[in-house]
Amino acid sequence: MKIAETVTFGGSGLDRAAQLRVQAVDIAKHQDSRAILLWRGKPMLKDGALVRVPFDHPVIKDAGPDFIFLGQDTNPIFAADMSAWTPQDLDVEALNSFADATEQHHPAMPEGAVFVELRTVMSQLAPLDAELAATARAIFGWHRSHRFCAVCGQESAFAMGGWQRDCGACGGHHFPRTDPVVIMLITHGNSVLMGRSPGWPEGMYSLLAGFVEPGETMEAAVRREVLEESGIHVGEVKYLASQPWPFPSSLMFGCSGVATSTDITIDPAEIEDARWVTREDIARAFAGQHPEILPARKGAIAHFLLENWLADRLD
Repeated sequence: MKIAETVTFGGSGLDRAAQLRVQAVDIAKHQDSRAILLWRGKPMLKDGALVRVPFDHPVIKDAGPDFIFLGQDTNPIFAADMSAWTPQDLDVEALNSFADATEQHHPAMPEGAVFVELRTVMSQLAPLDAELAATARAIFGWHRSHRFCAVCGQESAFAMGGWQRDCGACGGHHFPRTDPVVIMLITHGNSVLMGRSPGWPEGMYSLLAGFVEPGETMEAAVRREVLEESGIHVGEVKYLASQPWPFPSSLMFGCSGVATSTDITIDPAEIEDARWVTREDIARAFAGQHPEILPARKGAIAHFLLENWLADRLD
């Protein structure tokens, strides 16, 4: 396996068993089927692993009626949405913060089994657990935002184990969407271009990123986004690695690019700051020793690309 496939949320080898989705309702009735649990997009973990429960477990009584068929491991694996359940002493302000550190415990579950924000634990999960959690979060998010038919406006119905919505009024079929995003390791000599968005924690910098527009190649998107956000012109562009990013539904295409200019002029509507950072300063930031710069979030593709750039092992 290439290093590029070891990025968080990828490379687990999950058997999605798409051919069985049409039978998902019946498969969920099997005694050996198991469900992972999500509450408002937060997976339930215990001892650093996804909790899997049988469908006759008491906690399932608080789950929504629709279960996503995620695939096959040693058992058929589904995802259950617990979002309608309301925990006691819910801290709404902390829940909606940039880095939600709150944990929610359901009374039907053992101590230590809690819902946690996926971004805070993503780099600690086993590859299969990470991919299952990311897939479930993305698909449940899509169902919440795409309840109504885009053709006729009538409410559509959950179908194909969660991988489709069908409209009974006009017969339309709708499928989960993924938004392509480019994220760019732009270098000039020994330095890399870093930026930060408004509202990020003080000192946090990451690679520049942006959505690919219709009719645009990844390479063109890299050059356009970097120019729009920082005023930097980019020449050669190469694809490096990709990462599913279920916050809510993106596929991040990690690319490298060689800058042909160095003078930065930011667009304040897009980013708060951008700067050239040397390889040595990135290494200091990763070690927690830089006085001004915090590293990109561990587990995110920005961190992955920078880490492997430092090690000269991007392939």
